[in-house]
Amino acid sequence: MLPRLLITGKSGFVGNTMVGMLAEARDPGFAAIPEESPDLRDCSAWDAFIAAVKPDAVIHLAAQTFVPESFSAPRRTFEINFFGTLHLLEALQRQKFAGRMLFVGTGDVYGTVAAERLPITEETLPRPRNPYAVSKLAAESLCFQWSQTGDIDIVMARPFNHIGRGQNPNFVIPSMARQIAEIAAGKRPPVVDVGDIDVTRDFTDVQDVVRAYFTLIEAGRRGEVYNVCSGRETTIRDALVTLGKTAQVEFEIRQDATKLRVAEQRRIVASNEKIMRATGWTPVIPFAYSLKEVFDEWTDRASSNV
Repeated sequence: MLPRLLITGKSGFVGNTMVGMLAEARDPGFAAIPEESPDLRDCSAWDAFIAAVKPDAVIHLAAQTFVPESFSAPRRTFEINFFGTLHLLEALQRQKFAGRMLFVGTGDVYGTVAAERLPITEETLPRPRNPYAVSKLAAESLCFQWSQTGDIDIVMARPFNHIGRGQNPNFVIPSMARQIAEIAAGKRPPVVDVGDIDVTRDFTDVQDVVRAYFTLIEAGRRGEVYNVCSGRETTIRDALVTLGKTAQVEFEIRQDATKLRVAEQRRIVASNEKIMRATGWTPVIPFAYSLKEVFDEWTDRASSNV
């Protein structure tokens, strides 16, 4: 019988991909618990849920992840990301959970890093610059403390930007892909609204990210944190140009003030050496392939009016 894996947030972008990959794998290693987890803010519901599903392992994905929303609703962001993690830990402890938990944080905790200090490693001092990153760093610190002084074996991940089918169009790559697909379908004027496209980001395909999480829950070291990233730096402008070439359409680029972020980080590129050494994981899906996957998804939606 396969170990029972609880995936919090399994209906989200990464969680849905993870469930699909487990279902399609020849030798999955885990069986995803099918029940939907309760609201992270409902402490009492978590005790009953953990008692009912009896997980052997946990991957904690559920979170409020949209940075602009963290500025407009910081209290809600903390209630979900920090206190929600605490509720999960307390429920696991009370139900005498004896497996391993992977806490999924964010590479956003590092904040702005000087160019001469790139790429970002796990030794880089975190200096979070938005409420989302602060809430995730606080939750990560809580997990570290519990891994050292409690009974739960916890490993922490700091993923950087990831892309693929099913991502919310509030995020930059699907936002641009959606607009360009609609232009190609004749459903919007040839104008793409963007934020600051001259920043750089470290993108990894969501399927590679999921594989990283599986390797960490198997081979990561208790109490350790691992960057999950491609190690490649890409400008948003280059991604936009590639999407335009894929669609074979021309368009005007228009900066939308509502898409500009407070405390924007100009350059982001990280090192994945630690996770590679610890687990053997390495990203294998090219960025160009990931972009085309996202564009194809939005092309299908544009043609079917979804």
